[in-house]
Amino acid sequence: MLRFAGFELDRARIELRGPDGEAIKLRPQTFAMLTLFAANAGRALSKRELMEAVWPNVHVGDDSLFKCIRELRTALGDDRRQLIKLVPGHGYRLDAQVTSEPVTNEPAGGAAAPPADGAEPVANVATEAELAKPRWSRFVQRGPAALAAVAVLGAAFGFAIAAPMFGPGFFVSRPPAIAVMPITGSDADAVPTAAAVTIRLADGLAKIENIRVLTPEAGSDSPQAASARAAQADFILSSELQNTGPTWELRARLTRTATQEVIWSAPVSVAIGETDVGLQQSRLAAGLGHLLALRLNELVPAGVPTDGAAKGVVEQATAQINQTSKERFAAAQTMLEKALGDHPDNVDIQVALAALQLRGIQMVWYSPADAAAAEKNAKAMLERALRTRPASIPVLQAYCRFLNATNEFTESLVACARTLAFDPWDGMALYHIGLAQLPLGRFEDALATFKQADRFDTPLVSRWTWLLGAGVSYLMMGRDEEALPWLERSIAITPASGRPLFLLAAAYQRLGRSDQAKAAIAQGLALRPGTTASNVGIPTKNVSAAYMEARGQIEQALIEAGLPER
Repeated sequence: MLRFAGFELDRARIELRGPDGEAIKLRPQTFAMLTLFAANAGRALSKRELMEAVWPNVHVGDDSLFKCIRELRTALGDDRRQLIKLVPGHGYRLDAQVTSEPVTNEPAGGAAAPPADGAEPVANVATEAELAKPRWSRFVQRGPAALAAVAVLGAAFGFAIAAPMFGPGFFVSRPPAIAVMPITGSDADAVPTAAAVTIRLADGLAKIENIRVLTPEAGSDSPQAASARAAQADFILSSELQNTGPTWELRARLTRTATQEVIWSAPVSVAIGETDVGLQQSRLAAGLGHLLALRLNELVPAGVPTDGAAKGVVEQATAQINQTSKERFAAAQTMLEKALGDHPDNVDIQVALAALQLRGIQMVWYSPADAAAAEKNAKAMLERALRTRPASIPVLQAYCRFLNATNEFTESLVACARTLAFDPWDGMALYHIGLAQLPLGRFEDALATFKQADRFDTPLVSRWTWLLGAGVSYLMMGRDEEALPWLERSIAITPASGRPLFLLAAAYQRLGRSDQAKAAIAQGLALRPGTTASNVGIPTKNVSAAYMEARGQIEQALIEAGLPER
């Protein structure tokens, strides 16, 4: 429990209480930022420190930071900015005396729980004089007892940052360990590639939050020592790599250590072609890592596991989400609503219905009033599903897509990055991060994100999306010649989508190739009749001035190429 200026920051309950004892609602990111301020009271925290702590492994703009600062000042009644102060050139600091004490949650027997590991409670975080000293000197002066207390406080702080994103009970047991055995190569030329892929795979798996990764020490472990180390893991991953000439063929197996049962296996094939060796290695590691991450996500659930009661209904309904008519959409919605009535806590049904409603909104199959209600309902279902299964990749993906589709771009960046915390190779999550960066005017960041998705190239079925995203990024920056190959490759994979054809037409027109621009527009209108320059589908809500300027230039090119203005 941290106390300052009459407020109580209860890290065990993830709750801020005001002087009247009432809980003050904060978003997870805002709570995490306040915890960081309280743990560093009196010290200026740079914008970089704040962003790296609150939004790890994701690039966010200053607007996300400023939003949290505004929310904190509102929650603390700090209209005069006396608590959270701007320190010009350095960042922000919490200007308050903070005290800390353990929270006494009495167990069933009535006795208060002892401090963790027998550590002494921290009575006072720092005095004004101590705050002026370097942090390392304060720790040294206080001696071993203080260092132990700081360790406990650091652990509690780390939990406070992470806990809002996870459900209750997530950290009750130690995360399972997976031993990544060196990939073996059947041919001499496969050996160096196998070694490189092993490293890339292990590094990627180490980024997944709810597992631990064990790897044999390179060059020092005998086969016996490696086997002994693997025996300490809950799962063992073994793989073989073969060069067939046109492709690399990688086959992997996941074994449960306790029973020696093979519980998962998968083949991965990567074309050699004209790509460089580094790209081949990246795609081999990503291809295997992505499939493995999905399987591990099922084996290591956080929250309530999937029940099979309505599995058939979900499969029937979700099969119609991407390829459907208005009539089939209505039938699928009725089917899912009935299933949800019968199984109100089924997360899979909640996610499927939310995805279907989002599809209906995008296809304009709802009236304006019904669309608003459907959007609100879909968001509520996804947030409920997220509370139940906070580490579920399908739930996180659905929420990431929803926020993007409803133009909540800043929030989408956070949600999509959470997906990468459980599958670092998820190309769809990367695509949606890039898609959120574009309207925020971060064109270079978006391009880098789309190209990262292309380097991983998983899942293959979504390849056209990040190719399209890279083309759009170049288009937004006025680099039309560079946009062409990306747009053309995207259309070659998915020729039935009209929107990429309109973007291709804009690039052609600005390059002076008006005949090709007109042909692309004719193709696009055949697929999406009634499209105009104003409704081509480029968002305008919650976007930056840079984006609006680029959007206007694209619209003008489309009008010049013959697309109706309205």
